[in-house]
Amino acid sequence: MDEKFKRRFRSFENSLDSLSEARSRDLEDSFVLSGTSAKYSITFDLSWKCMKDILVQYYFITGFAAGSPREVLREAFGVGMISGDIWMEMLRVRNQLAHDYDGVIVKEYCQRIIRDYIDKLYEFRDWAYSRVLTEDQEEEDR
Repeated sequence: MDEKFKRRFRSFENSLDSLSEARSRDLEDSFVLSGTSAKYSITFDLSWKCMKDILVQYYFITGFAAGSPREVLREAFGVGMISGDIWMEMLRVRNQLAHDYDGVIVKEYCQRIIRDYIDKLYEFRDWAYSRVLTEDQEEEDR
């Protein structure tokens, strides 16, 4: 995997760790809610872009629209990188949050982000470590 991917993946990890801090915060606080919304959107975007990098550089799959997270998620599901329909739900929520001007949507989905989505993002991170990054490190060591 190239350096661009490694930098993006580190950004994803840092963003995910920051997002997970929301689990210990007061979710009644509007500032915490808006921060959770923003950090979730950033983390989700970094996750699908890392998936795209893995699909292209590791699996040599290029037959999808490069800017389409929906297509990337479908391909990632196809190779076993992610599992479940929850990822499409996560995309839908991310899209809705982009238009959440009064905080109604984040209030509706914040518990779901905290309870389920963060864990799915960590599952992807762990998958990438076990399959791609470990093998990549072994090649560098040779």
